[in-house]
Amino acid sequence: MTDHALLLVNLGSPASTSVDDVRSYLNQFLMDPYVVDLPWPLRRLLVSLILIKRPEQSAHAYSSIWWDDGSPLIVLTRRLQAAITPYWPHGPVEIAMRYGQPALPEVLARLATQGVRQVTLAPLYPQFADSTVTTVVEQARQTIAEQRLALQMRVLAPFYDDSRYIDALANSARPYLEQGYDHLLLSFHGLPERHIKKLLPKGSGHDLRAAQCCAGASAEVRAVCYRGQCQATAKAFAQRLGIADGKWSVSFQSRLGRDKWIEPYTENRLEELAKAGVKKLLVMCPAFVADCIETLEEIGMRGSEQFTEAGGEELVLVPCLNDDPQWAEVLATLCERA
Repeated sequence: MTDHALLLVNLGSPASTSVDDVRSYLNQFLMDPYVVDLPWPLRRLLVSLILIKRPEQSAHAYSSIWWDDGSPLIVLTRRLQAAITPYWPHGPVEIAMRYGQPALPEVLARLATQGVRQVTLAPLYPQFADSTVTTVVEQARQTIAEQRLALQMRVLAPFYDDSRYIDALANSARPYLEQGYDHLLLSFHGLPERHIKKLLPKGSGHDLRAAQCCAGASAEVRAVCYRGQCQATAKAFAQRLGIADGKWSVSFQSRLGRDKWIEPYTENRLEELAKAGVKKLLVMCPAFVADCIETLEEIGMRGSEQFTEAGGEELVLVPCLNDDPQWAEVLATLCERA
C-alpha cells in the first residue's frame, strides 16, 4: 500500500539570511490572520510598520545560527523525515512548511498527482494554538477544496501529555540533567492572552494568570488552553524524571508587540533565577520539536548572555527532540493512531 502519505508540517524559515528573503518570510508569517488576529487593514498597517526595521534585525539573528546546509529548522525537519520513513510503510513521507518553502499547498498538489489518496497531516506542535495547529489544518483544507484534490486528510491531534512523547522528551534530556544543574527552566513559545480567551467557552471563568490555570478546568477548556497544556507537559516531564518541585519552572518567550501575553516571561525568569543564586541553568523549549531561531539564538545566545550578565555562570540549552530515534518512532506511532 503506497497511497497513504505522511506529511510533517513545521513553521518554516526564510530562504536565506538576506534581508529581502527575511522580509518576504516575515510578511507571509505576520499577515496570517491566525498569527496577528486583527482586521485586514489594521493587520496590513501593523505588519508594514514592523517590516521597516525587523527584517534587518532578524536577518542578523538568522545569520548567527544558519548552518552550511541551510536553516536549522528545515535541515532538522528533513532529518526527522528520514528517521521516521522506516516506520511508515503506507506511502511517502514528506515535509512542508506553513510559511516559506517547501510550501504546504505545493506539496499537497504534488502528492495528489503522484497518486496519493490519503494524507495524515502532522503539525509538529505538541500543544494546541490557532497560530500553529489551526492555521496549518485550515490551509491544507482550503488547498484541497480550491484545487479539488482527490485527497482524504486525517490530522494528528496535539500530543502534549501523551506518555510516549513525554518518555521521548525525558530520555533525550536525561544526559544533560545527569551532568548536574541548579535549576531547569522549561521555556515555551508565548502567546497573546486574547488568542486563548476567544476560544474559551463563555462563562468559563478561566484565569490565565493563575499559577496553574487549568487546575480543575473542564476538558473543553483544557482542549484550547495553550498555557495549561504547556504546564501539563512540563509537570509530566518533571514527574517522569523525578525532578523536585522548586527545582524547575515554566516560562514563555518570544513576545511581539505590546499586547498582554501569557506569563511568566522567560526574560524575567532568567534574571530572577540568576539573582536568586542559580549558577548553572538548564533551559528546554518543549513547544518546539526542532531547534530553530527561537531556541538557538533567542535562548542559546541572547538568553545565555542575559543570564550571565544578571549573575549566573552558565546557561545550557538542552536540544529539542530533532531527529532523535525514539522520537521518530513515537511520532510514527502517534500518526498511525490518527
